[in-house]
Amino acid sequence: MTLLPAGESARERHARRAGRGRRQAACGLALLLSACSFSTPTASNADLKDTTPDSGLPRMVGGQAATLLSAFFGLDNGLFSVANLICPGAAGKDGMPLIFSSEIDHKTMQAGDFEVTTAAGVTGQMHCVSLLPATDAGELRTVLLIGAFGDAKVDPPARVRIIGNLHSLDGTRNFRGASIGVIPLAAGPTLIMAERVSGKAVDSGLGNWRTQGDSCPATGVRQAIRVVWAGGVSLKSGKTPGDVERQLYRVRVRTSAGVERDILPMALADAADPDNNHVLCLDTADRVISVSFPRGIFQDPNGDLNPPTSVALQR
Repeated sequence: MTLLPAGESARERHARRAGRGRRQAACGLALLLSACSFSTPTASNADLKDTTPDSGLPRMVGGQAATLLSAFFGLDNGLFSVANLICPGAAGKDGMPLIFSSEIDHKTMQAGDFEVTTAAGVTGQMHCVSLLPATDAGELRTVLLIGAFGDAKVDPPARVRIIGNLHSLDGTRNFRGASIGVIPLAAGPTLIMAERVSGKAVDSGLGNWRTQGDSCPATGVRQAIRVVWAGGVSLKSGKTPGDVERQLYRVRVRTSAGVERDILPMALADAADPDNNHVLCLDTADRVISVSFPRGIFQDPNGDLNPPTSVALQR
């Protein structure tokens, strides 16, 4: 006989389970689209030892340091069975997207490069790390950590540290020694970074058409801004973000005369693939200052809605 939680009716239980099922289906589909039939050896890694030689690269060059921007406790024992297509044995484990200050060299990425500790100081068990599904040109800065990192209620993960030699994509910096606190499970997704899209970025071929986002329109665009969320975001409806969500983004720009104003993107690109990146297509060359987005529109894989969020453009 199944016992109901105190105060919960059968109808309420059914609604709760149905909601959870919809979230699992949506998240499962997102993982399926990002992983099925094309997880490559270089996109994911389960080596628990750092195999990258120490080549003496510094963490800081020209005043710019190799740092971590966020660590987001996305799922607590919640990765779905399709996660096994990204990394065998991943289902039922914790998922934690980690965002770097710059793109990383995937050839220097091993699971043993990362260490997660809980609030009580217990070291978590790393199982695998993956760049999927954020594998488009310019996106190689989000790594999904998969493992057993703590319990959200009893002893949550508190800090992530890079303990191995993990290089920036341009080969000038080493992220070893970088660390950051963990955003708790109950928090909704927020904007972590915004940058101007560079036409020089190269696709490393780590995904395929299922993870390839679309580009800005061919005409009328003066610049494009990539925004990076703390983790993968989607609409509760399961639909692809489109014109409604485009009109919710606000971009603060500054004219050559020094006047600041808020504008809307003329188009929203790179929103159909299941990752944490969107591209805002702008019809002005004015200098971008920041990007903001209102509360309660996007949800993370745990079903938590985003708070009001904003981020300054990375220089």
